[in-house]
Amino acid sequence: MKDMATLHSGLAASEWIVRWSHLLAPAATVLDVACGHGRHMQWFAEHGHAVTGVDRSTEATETASAFGCTVTADIESGPWPFPGQVFGAVVVTNYLWRPRMADIVAAVAPGGVLLYETFAAGNETVGKPSRPDFLLQPGELLAACRDLRVVAYENGFLAGPERFVQRIAAVRAGNAASGQPERHLLRGN
Repeated sequence: MKDMATLHSGLAASEWIVRWSHLLAPAATVLDVACGHGRHMQWFAEHGHAVTGVDRSTEATETASAFGCTVTADIESGPWPFPGQVFGAVVVTNYLWRPRMADIVAAVAPGGVLLYETFAAGNETVGKPSRPDFLLQPGELLAACRDLRVVAYENGFLAGPERFVQRIAAVRAGNAASGQPERHLLRGN
């Protein structure tokens, strides 16, 4: 039998998202930006996280609502639906709208994690998206995360399916009031 993520979206959770999800605090709240049908919402909900997804497609958010709270909003032409709110993790895959990048990064709570993976320059040579508006330029994701501590970053070509991507796992400094250093377990490859 197929799992629910496969039934609802035709895709399993991104390997990048799964690989770095151990950085999240237990039971951290998760915001999935451009959540689609909820493949990442489902994955995080199954691992004990309260999840919120936002997408402009009513059909997508109706499906994704099986895994948590959803908000139907066009974040490209409307206001950011989470002003002043922060989350233990913010997840973005296969989505880029530069005017919202600052809002996305600002939504990461102290001690929280940003997991971001999307198409990069070079993708126009292998398929869509091919417009520069939808392709990160070299180092662009690193620059957007300059106020976060980068744990992992990749920029390059992936096979199966062929695509060029940038992806990052980054952590916002936590509450220093405890006097204890931050602890983020690293996993071997």
